[in-house]
Amino acid sequence: MTRKKVIPTTPETPQPDSENQVPASEPAPAEQKPMVALSMEEYDELQKTMSEALNKSNEYFEGWQRERADFNNYKRRIERDAVMNQQSATISVVRKYLVILDDLDRALKNRPAGGDGAAWADGIELIYRKLMTLIESEGIQRFGEAGEYFDPNRHEAITQEPGSSFESGQIIEVVQSGYQLGDRIVRPAMVRVAA
Repeated sequence: MTRKKVIPTTPETPQPDSENQVPASEPAPAEQKPMVALSMEEYDELQKTMSEALNKSNEYFEGWQRERADFNNYKRRIERDAVMNQQSATISVVRKYLVILDDLDRALKNRPAGGDGAAWADGIELIYRKLMTLIESEGIQRFGEAGEYFDPNRHEAITQEPGSSFESGQIIEVVQSGYQLGDRIVRPAMVRVAA
């Protein structure tokens, strides 16, 4: 008759089901890690390979960061160019209508005081205001007033007149208004300047 070894069971040590089961006090075979013996040459070679891989990884990461920065710069440049192209198109169209706006402005400066001509002038003024509202809705701003100081970037002097009540460099009269879109000059103001 064969005898079986009886292991006392407690809550900490469960009873094995068969004779082949490993007791709980020994680690399971999967938990054991095999030890590998390397020579110093093999170890140095692995260290060298790991160092090269790390350097290559850093090189790729830095390259990726540069490409990402280049792409962000490219994206900003494309957006800026799109805004500039939109402004250029707006300026190109608006310049054609500024001639009509100038003609309406001159007509209103010589408007008749009474009679049928006054009603006609009111109609012209309504058209003028509608056109001006349309141009302003595109972001175009009118500039140039008497008393301002002459700025060669914004004004075009057609005459320089001495002996006026204005200081030297001040605008005496605006002959033709100037217009700008943001920082861009659509058309400089034509002015008479005090000498």
